[in-house]
Amino acid sequence: MPYVGSCFCGTVTLEATGDPAAMGYCHCRSCRSWSGGPVNAFTLWKPDAVRVTAGADNVATFQKTPLSQRQYCSSCGGHLMTVHPTFGLIDVFAATIPTLAFVPGVHVNYAESVLPMKDGLPKMKDFPAELGGSGEMMAE
Repeated sequence: MPYVGSCFCGTVTLEATGDPAAMGYCHCRSCRSWSGGPVNAFTLWKPDAVRVTAGADNVATFQKTPLSQRQYCSSCGGHLMTVHPTFGLIDVFAATIPTLAFVPGVHVNYAESVLPMKDGLPKMKDFPAELGGSGEMMAE
C-alpha cells in the first residue's frame, strides 16, 4: 500500500511504498533548525520506494552539507523530504505522510538534544556506526 503525502499547499504530492527502513527522532541542530521544532520525526526509505507523483517541477533543493539534500515545495516552502546520498536513504518527514503509522525505534544525535524525551527508546550519541557515526549509546 502506498503512503501518500504532500507539501503544505498540496502542489507537490509524493508516495512511499513498502515499509520504511527505520523510523525515529533526530535531535541534531540542523534538523531542528530546518524543521522549526525541537526534534525531527523521520522515516527512512530506500530511494526506489519514494517518488514524487505530482508537482515535481516545484520541488526545490537546499544542500548545506554533502550528507543532506533537503527538498521542499518552491510554491509554499513546505518541507517534503531529505535525500541522504551517502546513506543511500531518503527521509520522508513523518508529518509529510500522515497515513503512515509512525512507530519510532531510536533517537539519533541525542547528544545535541534540547528536548529530552523519556520514552524508553535507544538514545544514540550521534549516528549508528554503519552510517558513519560512533554508534555510542547514551542514557535516557
